[in-house]
Amino acid sequence: MGLPDDRHLSPHTGWTRDHWASLADNLLTTARRYASPSHARVAFPGPPGGYGADVDGLEGFARTFLAAGFRVAGEGGRDPLGLMEWYAEGIAAGTDPHSPERWVRQEEHGQAKVEAASIALVLHLTRPWLWDRLDAGVRERVVDYLAGAIGAEYPPINWVWFQIVVEQFLASVGGPYSRQDIDAKLELSDGFARRDGWYSDGAERSYDHYAGWALQFYPLLWTEMAAGDPRAQARRPDYLRRLTRYLQDALHLVGADGSPLMQGRSLTYRFAAATQFWLGARYEVPGVSPGLLRRAASGIARHFTDRGAPDGDGVLTLGWHHAWRPIAQTYSGPGSPYWASKGLFGLALPADHPVWTAVEEPLPVELGDFHRVVVAPGWLVSGTRADGVVRVVNHGTDHALPGAHLTDAPLYARLGYSTATFPVVAGEHAGRPLDQSVVLLGPGGEPSHRTGFTVLGTGTLHSGTPVGASRWRAHWVTRVKEGPDHGHARAGTVRLGPWITVVSAVRGPWEARFFRVDPADGAECGPLRAGGWPVPAGDEHRTVHSRVVAGPGLETSGVERAPDCTPLGPWTDVPWCATPGDAEPGRWYTALVHLGRAAPDGTPAVTWGGQVRARVAWPDGTEDVVELPSA
Repeated sequence: MGLPDDRHLSPHTGWTRDHWASLADNLLTTARRYASPSHARVAFPGPPGGYGADVDGLEGFARTFLAAGFRVAGEGGRDPLGLMEWYAEGIAAGTDPHSPERWVRQEEHGQAKVEAASIALVLHLTRPWLWDRLDAGVRERVVDYLAGAIGAEYPPINWVWFQIVVEQFLASVGGPYSRQDIDAKLELSDGFARRDGWYSDGAERSYDHYAGWALQFYPLLWTEMAAGDPRAQARRPDYLRRLTRYLQDALHLVGADGSPLMQGRSLTYRFAAATQFWLGARYEVPGVSPGLLRRAASGIARHFTDRGAPDGDGVLTLGWHHAWRPIAQTYSGPGSPYWASKGLFGLALPADHPVWTAVEEPLPVELGDFHRVVVAPGWLVSGTRADGVVRVVNHGTDHALPGAHLTDAPLYARLGYSTATFPVVAGEHAGRPLDQSVVLLGPGGEPSHRTGFTVLGTGTLHSGTPVGASRWRAHWVTRVKEGPDHGHARAGTVRLGPWITVVSAVRGPWEARFFRVDPADGAECGPLRAGGWPVPAGDEHRTVHSRVVAGPGLETSGVERAPDCTPLGPWTDVPWCATPGDAEPGRWYTALVHLGRAAPDGTPAVTWGGQVRARVAWPDGTEDVVELPSA
């Protein structure tokens, strides 16, 4: 980025506020190259997204506008790049119904509801330098454009906050709004709250990065927009309490190399994953130092800038480190990655704020090995200082309701996610679970799915080893219903199989995975297979090692090499083990699953003290007894 590292202020990342400002300014000046004549649309290069070029252009405007707004707000209105004037011209043209650059209205396409919220939010944050300087006619047109939110339908997910934010801004400038809309959506959003400060993105078990960059973000900013409103005053303490507790978990989900957890939809938003840490700084959450919050945020941003994002042309493409189109969901277009602008939220804080002046402090994974149970999403978390990797074993998230018999969404229903591996999301095995799975194989070798599982519990043994378990009817889904790909599970024609129970104990780089098949309704068992972590293949990409050590009865094993199925490399290896024939009902099988930057020094040893008591001797000398369900 052309700036030297500051290892005195930022010993872990080298980044200061100047580096963040440079990132924002480069993104914003690059965006101008792709703007329409009056700046109302920013059409980044690439094929149109699933919603068409008109929506793409609006996204490009609204999402870069977030970066511009944070940049100017944090400077108290100082604006050497003329950002407010440039975006004011775009607002004037975008809200002009007779302009060839006019924006798609909220009544015309649902995606406009998302972008309208970004526009309203920035108009609030920059009000003295933009809104108050717009001429009366433009302000009237902006109000008319935003008023499309009033009485509109919104999906019962994080989108409800788009309506709240837009209508609250309208209320603040004397425009029309519906108090009933705001009250109803606030009540609905209350239902997303889960244990320990977490939010689910709707009624389903939908835990992902939206918990931070949306469901924590908007509530507290709304209380600023609604300052003086008794509703906001009453809710603010709960929002702060949830954020404070949530950040304790979130800080444990960042790898030492700055990688966020590669799990959940919209991963192409990249350093938007830093949003939650700036939020903690803005609201001065207790118990978390500003230096730690900045270290997490800067680590995430630098993870991407050091690895090719933005690209050589200064553009945030659809991809991860580099352009990789399969990462996109149906709603993704060339402007979509600029939701990453939310990760620049720290720039809305002035240069003398403690988050910018404090010395960086190490992440939890840099202080030492840790184990943690995150109850709401059902995650068993293990971080290892030697390699800086954070792993999550998943017994609670599938983006579905218990009992649903749907396909497994690779971004939600796999048994494991980490900061060093990307789930297989393209190619043959995206819809045929292999990586981080336990499946039964049907007559044609078709693997079963687990979505809709029952959570049997999560907890911690006396040694600190996290344990968790889940159980499901193995099922196969054919004639899958067509529809938009939002990264979720899909319905279709279902054939039910036997029950599968999985119990995990996690310590260091290892998971001891115990699994069993039980008959149901006369369904045949078939072979049983366990898959491990997916890692980039080839010597030039071998930065992380994956291994599965098969226990008795799992005499068949191998490594599947798949092409172009994750953004981390051209080939991916997935180790696996399986029964050579049909699984034996009621028998507990064991696979030891490893992920680390180096090959393992030792292997856990499992011995049995009866049919449902397993003793695990871990390489670090710890011994655990794992009690398994009897039926």
